[in-house]
Amino acid sequence: MRWTSCFTAVICLAICSFCSGKSPLKKDYPYRPTPATKVELTDQFWRPRIETNRTATVPYSFGKCEETGRIENFKIAGGLSEKKWRGEFGFDDSDVSKIIEGAAYCWMTHPDDQQQKYVADLVSYYAAAQEDDGFLYTLWTARETIGEEAFNKVACRPEYTDRWSLINNAHQLYNLGHMFEAGVAHFEATGDRGLLDVCRRSADLVCKTFGLNGIALPPGHEEIEIGLVKLYRVTGEQRYLDQAKFFIEQRGRTSRSRDKVWGPYSQDHLPLVEQDKAVGHAVRAGYFYAAATDLAAIEGNTEYTAALDRLWRNVVETQMYITGGVGGTAEGEAFGAEYQLPNETAYCETCAQIAQCLWNHRLFLLHGDGKYLDVLERILYNGMLSGVSLDGKKFFYPNPLSSSGQHERSPWFGCSCCPSNLCRFIPSVPGFFYAVKDDNVYVNLYAAGTAQVEVQDSAVKIEQQTTYPRSGEVKLIVTPLQDGAKFALKLRIPGWARNEALPGGLYTFVEADHSPISLTVNSEAQSVEVDHGFTTINRVWNAGDEVALTLPMPVRRVLCSDKVAANRGRVALQRGPLVYCVEHPDVAGGKTHGLVLTDDAPLAIAEADELLSGVTTITGVAQSATGETVKFAAIPYYAWAHRGKGEMDVWLARGG
Repeated sequence: MRWTSCFTAVICLAICSFCSGKSPLKKDYPYRPTPATKVELTDQFWRPRIETNRTATVPYSFGKCEETGRIENFKIAGGLSEKKWRGEFGFDDSDVSKIIEGAAYCWMTHPDDQQQKYVADLVSYYAAAQEDDGFLYTLWTARETIGEEAFNKVACRPEYTDRWSLINNAHQLYNLGHMFEAGVAHFEATGDRGLLDVCRRSADLVCKTFGLNGIALPPGHEEIEIGLVKLYRVTGEQRYLDQAKFFIEQRGRTSRSRDKVWGPYSQDHLPLVEQDKAVGHAVRAGYFYAAATDLAAIEGNTEYTAALDRLWRNVVETQMYITGGVGGTAEGEAFGAEYQLPNETAYCETCAQIAQCLWNHRLFLLHGDGKYLDVLERILYNGMLSGVSLDGKKFFYPNPLSSSGQHERSPWFGCSCCPSNLCRFIPSVPGFFYAVKDDNVYVNLYAAGTAQVEVQDSAVKIEQQTTYPRSGEVKLIVTPLQDGAKFALKLRIPGWARNEALPGGLYTFVEADHSPISLTVNSEAQSVEVDHGFTTINRVWNAGDEVALTLPMPVRRVLCSDKVAANRGRVALQRGPLVYCVEHPDVAGGKTHGLVLTDDAPLAIAEADELLSGVTTITGVAQSATGETVKFAAIPYYAWAHRGKGEMDVWLARGG
C-alpha cells in the first residue's frame, strides 16, 4: 500500500477525508482538518457503521452495479462486450465511480488486495470506454447498441443530438465530477495513476470545450466543480480550478451559448453573488454551495463568502428539518417555499443530507465557528444516518418524519445515487472530528477512539473515552510527542448543551436546562466560557494530561416555529444530538398519529442493548386519539423502519 499525495498535498474532508490537511496552496482553508487516516474510532456507534459500510455496503453495491448493467455498460462502450447498453439513466455511470471512491477510502485503513484487483479491472473498463479525445459517457458512446428509440427514452429527450447537448439534464459533467473524485481517491489509496490519468484526459477535454470561446454553459447538475477542485489540488494544474470557477460564474448568466437561464431548479436563476435563498433541487444546491466554498477559501473571494453565508442562514432558519434534512418537496426533489416542511411527504433525500454535511464542514473550515458543526452533527446522527439500514443493505431515498406505514427501505433503486453516495460518505466520518489552526487544536465531535493531530510542526495523540451519544461524559487523554508542548485545546460545546436546539431559531426547547457543563484538567475545575461554540484550554501539555468534559443530556422537548404550519401545536423529543420518533411497535395498538404528549408527562430513559443494535429509548405516557392513556417508547430517528411497516411520528400533538 503506497501512501502518496494523501499525506503531502491535499486538504482533508472538505476535499478528501483521508488526506493530510497540508495544502501546497498559497491560500486555502484557514482551519485544517485532521485526516480520517489519523483518526481511529473504537466506539460502539460509528465504528460498527463504518465496518458495515466496508464489509457489506460497498461490496453489496458493487454487486448491484454488476446485476443492473452499470459496470457492463463501460465494457460495452469500450468494445469489450457485445451486449446492449442497459439502464434507466445516463447518469448510472456515476454510481460506479462513487463506490470506487468509497472502496478506496476503506483501503486506506483496511487494505483489501482482492477488492483492489477487482477495481483495477473496473479502471481498465473506464479506460476502454473513454473516447480518443477524453470523452467518457457510456450512454452516448454505446448508443447504437440500443437503437434510437431506446436511446431517446433513456436520454430523456429526442433532441439529444450530440454528445454535449442537453447539458442541463443529461448529466455528462455530473458523471465526470464523480469520476474525478474517485480518481483522486484511488490514486491516493494505491499510488496507481490509471484512473487519475483517465480523469485528467476527460478534464482536459472539458477545459478545451467549455469556456467563453467555446460552450459557455454550466452543467445542469452541479458536481464536476467539486471534482475539478480535487484534481487541481492533487495535480497543481491551475486550469482545473479555473474551469470550476467558470462553471460557478456561468450560473444565472446568459451567454453566446444560450439566451435564457435554466432557472431556480438548477440554481441558475441568478449569479451566485446575488443569491440569498436556497432554491431548486436540494442535492444540486448542496454540491454547488460546497464547490463555491472551496473557491471562496482558495481565492479569498469575499463576495462568494458573503453569498454563501446568506444562503446558509436561509437554509437553517427557514428550510431545515429537525433531523437536519433539507428538501421539503418531492416535486423536483427540491427546497420548497420558506417554512414549507411537511412531515409525511418530506423528501429529505439522503444525497441532499450528505451534500449539506460536505458544505457545513467546509464552512467550519472557512470560518471556524461551531455553529456549522452543530448542523453537521445534527445531520450525521439523524437525517443522513436514517438513509441506510443497520445491516448496510437497504436504503431510504427520501427520509420522511412521519409515516402511515407506506415507507420501507429498498435494496436498490433505478436511480441509485443514495446508496452509492453512502458508500463514499460513511468512511469519511472520522475526518470530521478534529481540526487545527496555528497552535489551536479543535475537537469537533465526540466518540471513543484515538487521533494523531499535527500542530505547530509536532504531533499530539488524543484519546477519547466516552459512550457518546448515549452519554455526555467525555474524557480526553492528551499526549504530545514532546512534553511541555504549548497549545490551545478547543472543545466544542454543542448548541443543544447550551439551550440552542439548532442555530437560527427555527427550533427551540420548551424549557431551558440549567444543568452545569463541567470541565476539569487533571481533576482541577476549569471555567467553561464559550466563544463561537468552543471552550478553550490554553496550557503547557504533558503526556497523560486528562481532560474531563460533562455535557448534560436530559430529555428535551422541542418546538418548531409557528411559521411551519405542519408543526403548529406539536412537540418533538431530543436527547443530546439524537432526535427521537415514536414507531408502531412501541405504542399500544401501533397508532402514533393521534398521540398527545402533555408538557407535564414524565419522561425517562432506558438502555435497550438488544434493540436495534443497542439504543437508549425515551419512555413515557401519552393520550391516544380516543383519550386513553397509553405507554410509549421513543427510539432514535435513525433506527426506525427496521421492524415492519407501520405508523411513525417525530412530531406529536402537544397537550397542555
